[in-house]
Amino acid sequence: MRLYKIGELARLSGVSVRTLRYYDKIGLLKPDFRGDSKYRYYTRTELLRLQQILFFKELEMPLKVIKRILDDPDFNESEALKKHQAALLHRRERLDVLLSTLAQTIKVIDQEEIMSDDHNLYKGFNRDEIEAWEKEVEENYDPGLVKQSRSNVQKMSKDDMASIKNEQLEIAKEMATLMGQSADSKEVQHLMARQHAVNEQFYKTSAEVFKALGEMYVSDQRFRNFYDVHKPGLAEFMRESMNVYADLNL
Repeated sequence: MRLYKIGELARLSGVSVRTLRYYDKIGLLKPDFRGDSKYRYYTRTELLRLQQILFFKELEMPLKVIKRILDDPDFNESEALKKHQAALLHRRERLDVLLSTLAQTIKVIDQEEIMSDDHNLYKGFNRDEIEAWEKEVEENYDPGLVKQSRSNVQKMSKDDMASIKNEQLEIAKEMATLMGQSADSKEVQHLMARQHAVNEQFYKTSAEVFKALGEMYVSDQRFRNFYDVHKPGLAEFMRESMNVYADLNL
């Protein structure tokens, strides 16, 4: 029986040793046994379980749910793999369409052509998701702010939007470098002033709304991904810093 130390498993899977230790701690992926030196040793059984964990994570499933599924006595590894395969094939098909849409749009913009059918701009996007996002905004925000935002967006040029997106990206990158500082530090709060100014281009942003946005950066996976890609935990740091700015300045 082939045995793998935790470092070997980390190199094979791309999962850090720290993460593997955490998975052991929460009971998600325990080693087959520990040696006299307390080294963790894994077998092919644990390697296959880790693969399942990574597939489920790819589908953005929480660790607690993954553990519950894998620990279910009725869990069927073969059936799970077939479902993973179907889900990933569906995702690949959708990404292929999105890449085609992106390439077509870039060509139109670069050549300053007019797209024959505006609906092609959104080909590959899930219409149900788009409608759900719009409903979410309508239900969770002041309808007046939503109307104001839509009106302001309609007045913006492509250059205006590009400038705003670039500013948001630069703020995120700079915030990632300041995560060791206190949320009320001068440097962090200067960036929060820029963050608030960016949002004010869409609608009047009160202290309450600014704090709500910070909360959304953490609770909404789409926003969390945008920030945490720069540095893990950045979404939470944004929320904390936005709360401080709102209390001190709005």
